[in-house]
Amino acid sequence: MGMWDWLPGRKAEAKGVTFDPVWLDFFGARTSKAGVPVSWERAMDVSTVFACIRVIAEGVAQVPLAVMRELPDGKGSQPAKDHPLYKVLNSKPNQWQTSFALRETMIFHLALTGNAFFYKNVVRGKVKELIPIDPGCVAITRNNDYSLTYTISDLAGRSMTLPQSMIWHIRGPSWDTWRGLDAVRQAREAIGLTIATENTQAEMHANGMQASGVYSTEAKIDPEKYKQIQAWIAAQVGGANRHKPFVIDSGFKWTPQTMTGVDAEHLETRKFQIEEICRSFRVLPPMVGHSGQAMTFASAEQIFLAHVIHTLMPWIVRIEQSIDNDLLDRDEDADFFAKFNVNSLLRGAHKDRGEYYAKALGAGGAPAWMTQDEVRGEEDLNALGGEAGKLPKPTNVGGSAAQKPPKSGQGTKNDEI
Repeated sequence: MGMWDWLPGRKAEAKGVTFDPVWLDFFGARTSKAGVPVSWERAMDVSTVFACIRVIAEGVAQVPLAVMRELPDGKGSQPAKDHPLYKVLNSKPNQWQTSFALRETMIFHLALTGNAFFYKNVVRGKVKELIPIDPGCVAITRNNDYSLTYTISDLAGRSMTLPQSMIWHIRGPSWDTWRGLDAVRQAREAIGLTIATENTQAEMHANGMQASGVYSTEAKIDPEKYKQIQAWIAAQVGGANRHKPFVIDSGFKWTPQTMTGVDAEHLETRKFQIEEICRSFRVLPPMVGHSGQAMTFASAEQIFLAHVIHTLMPWIVRIEQSIDNDLLDRDEDADFFAKFNVNSLLRGAHKDRGEYYAKALGAGGAPAWMTQDEVRGEEDLNALGGEAGKLPKPTNVGGSAAQKPPKSGQGTKNDEI
């Protein structure tokens, strides 16, 4: 659209930009330099890719998700169990999935394709059900007014076009703001090289880790005899005979090829590819079972904490804000918001939690900022009420009242004596 189309009274042409994920496959955009085609399905066959997606998906899915209501005068929030979206997000999004299963599928779609789509079953203006849609079946069109429409195709070849209001579209990292970046396409070189090295290693093991050789003779061999000799050699060096002596006659000579240093480096290459894929999905290698060095309990705890903060939290915040923007978009939802309870993932050791709660309750003379009931809530314990719901008075470490220091130039009574 040109700048003149924005003038008042001028009608803009009904054009749009369409993105269809199938287009990438037709034009070979998913083929890596290693010569291996990389798709979403093929990428999940790589153990590191599957482990990265799984550790993110299970981390997001296991955290309780609830619709919260803001309390008046900024006094906090509480679960809004009477809101119709509460049950959909917290326990039963549709007839065959749990909340855990829905969010797990959501992350698989998001982390691999950059997009997750859900049909909003709206009854009387309220979302009663969320139906997941395969990202490969959705084509997105951005209209002139920057609204989006979604064309959904089924296995029978039928399609329907739905407006933006009927689709919950969660995007991963995005360049053009209306579709997420395809993570598999962006990391296809690392994934493709991993697939290629796995194939090479598998072929070597299929041959008993033996390289091929040359079977030579000075006699002339006709095509039919050549086929017979080739089949005979395959029977001698393959299957159960691969480690048995190779018997030859009639002046033939077998010259085996030795394994090169490049072949011996396959294991190191595969280790490096694990780190490359983890880097692409922003997952720490120890979280997928790959540790370059021994870890202590202290370092392991910090790694798990870093995983929550740097890997899971960006996805969690992205989903929370998408719910607020696309599912809690009615005027009467102004006081509601979605919240993941990540406290259970951020809990440290018993000693660390004990010291933190002691300071929060005012130990050491500092003002308290938590009540006993709030501490019990953090530990999934029921509130006691009464004095436990009030902020405690600060106490000293030694148990005695703090003494004021003497004024400058004045000593204590004992000093004067």
